[in-house]
Amino acid sequence: MTDMNPTDLPLLRHTLATLAYRAAKVLRDAPPAFEKQRIAPSTRSAGEILAHICDLLDWAATMTEGKPIWHDSPSAQWNDLVARFFKATQALDHRLAAVSTLPCSAGKIFQGPIADALTHVGQLATLRRLAGAGVLGENYFLAHITSGCVGADQPPAVKEFD
Repeated sequence: MTDMNPTDLPLLRHTLATLAYRAAKVLRDAPPAFEKQRIAPSTRSAGEILAHICDLLDWAATMTEGKPIWHDSPSAQWNDLVARFFKATQALDHRLAAVSTLPCSAGKIFQGPIADALTHVGQLATLRRLAGAGVLGENYFLAHITSGCVGADQPPAVKEFD
């Protein structure tokens, strides 16, 4: 087990809740066939990006067990991918809530899978705008983000803007 600062797990869980909040906004009400949207032929589609985010979350969960395992998953139907995302987010959060120490540093989990997932949510937001279905910007500092709230049912935005 690694030496952990007592604030590491709560901060990691809050970061995961932030990921769920931001992702819910981008995943909700996506246009038909959005999973096929690409910036260019050589880039990942929205569905491939979301499948990758799910793989990142699954990988993070295996890290918390000390047995990191990576799987590449193919794209799927958008609604199935969205359900998988929230299932993976909830599974990781439950795991983080249940442990007092990790076999690796919380910082490594953040800098690898969690930070990567946040980056990819931004890519999905860009793809939404390219698809003509952009989401409004938001003052995320004011957002009601709470550790443990990692499902699809997220609180409404406090302050959005164009």
